[in-house]
Amino acid sequence: MSRWPLIGIFTAAFLALATPAHSDHAASAEEPAQVVSGKLQYTVEATESGGKDDRVPVEGGVVEVLAATLSADARSVESLGEVIGTGISAADGSFQVELPAGPGDYAVRLDLESLPEGVNVLDSTKQTLPLRIADGQSKAVLFNLVLGDGGTSNVGAGDPWYERMARLAVNGLQFGLIIGMCAIGLSLIYGTTGLVNFAHSEMITLGAVLAWMFNVTYGIPLIYAALLAMVLGALAGALVDRGLWRPLRRRNTGLVAMSIVSIGFGIFMQYAILYQFGDRPSKYADYAVQRKSITFGPISLSPKEIIIMSLSATILVLVALGLRYTRLGKAMRAVSDNPDLAASTGVDVDRIITLVWALGGALVSLGAAFQGVTETVSWTMGQQLLLLVFASVTLGGLGTAFGAMAGSIFVGIAILVSTVWWPSELQTVPALFLMIVILMVRPQGLFGRRERIG
Repeated sequence: MSRWPLIGIFTAAFLALATPAHSDHAASAEEPAQVVSGKLQYTVEATESGGKDDRVPVEGGVVEVLAATLSADARSVESLGEVIGTGISAADGSFQVELPAGPGDYAVRLDLESLPEGVNVLDSTKQTLPLRIADGQSKAVLFNLVLGDGGTSNVGAGDPWYERMARLAVNGLQFGLIIGMCAIGLSLIYGTTGLVNFAHSEMITLGAVLAWMFNVTYGIPLIYAALLAMVLGALAGALVDRGLWRPLRRRNTGLVAMSIVSIGFGIFMQYAILYQFGDRPSKYADYAVQRKSITFGPISLSPKEIIIMSLSATILVLVALGLRYTRLGKAMRAVSDNPDLAASTGVDVDRIITLVWALGGALVSLGAAFQGVTETVSWTMGQQLLLLVFASVTLGGLGTAFGAMAGSIFVGIAILVSTVWWPSELQTVPALFLMIVILMVRPQGLFGRRERIG
């Protein structure tokens, strides 16, 4: 077997990550290991900027980081302590505050008197933001500034538990749909090859970073940037199979050995992304702030959240129906059930597996772009989602598309709703405990099939 396919995939990975990164964004040993960063900029609406909204950076804005006591879900500040550090925004509006105190609960407060005349916080309750940081973690914060009078929020920290639970359930549904976009590819790969791909986390990170590269570095609108990332994600998935996994399958490499190879390949990709992208979390240039929201009782959703949920649900349903009723989907299910029997009926097994990798790469890239819109893009975001992806696939039933969807929605909602009664540091514990209980009753998962051994 020629080594050229394997060399080609490593080369393609480096080329995909070889972006003209800004010098101030690259990883540097001189940067503090744990920082709070962000950018102060206010929005000038179309009526004042001549045709489209514009963002004006704020220089000299003062941002303070204080010790704080946060609510269990880390969504509100209960009390403030001493000032830990102070940052002043530069000419481009960026600021950075080092945290010598280490991990814990903090509050980030913006000094309104340091802002230019007429600039205010859109929501007056968001002048001070809660921030929970783990050991060695850095986070970005965003103040929604506008030119004119700020508003007030109708959602307070003292709302009844059932209203908070309703909001968290909707947020959990959105999170679960994003997990589902990432999980369905992993489930299909396992179903057709039996491989537990630990490098799937880096496919998540790669998709988000590619979308960030096109959007921020090259100035392509995020919608088109996400589509480009989706195409490159599909290409990367196909190249990984053709250059790495297909040669190993033809050598009859065991699944355990291939899983260990996936760990090594994932580490390689993780640090390649770190080298090019840097260790500082970043946001996309588009849709970082949306002033309008749609309210349904206690639930308030921004347009981007509604679009993300609608697109995710539609795509997942279409993929599941396509796998069930299209000719390609039937071929994938045939390879998943019995590759040898599928090959004897004329199915090109290697081609189908490569298409599964491409489909998984495309879906995970789009899901990662959605996650980057709701949170931030970082070089560790894939690792943070991997456990939840595995839990979703296992709960729904290994190798099943509908199972990955159902398991992801269950995990997403359970994680966020549990913070109404459970500390947010342990928010994954109730979801994983429920998963264990369900698997004890139904070991094959919610949509899995019983298999006879022996």
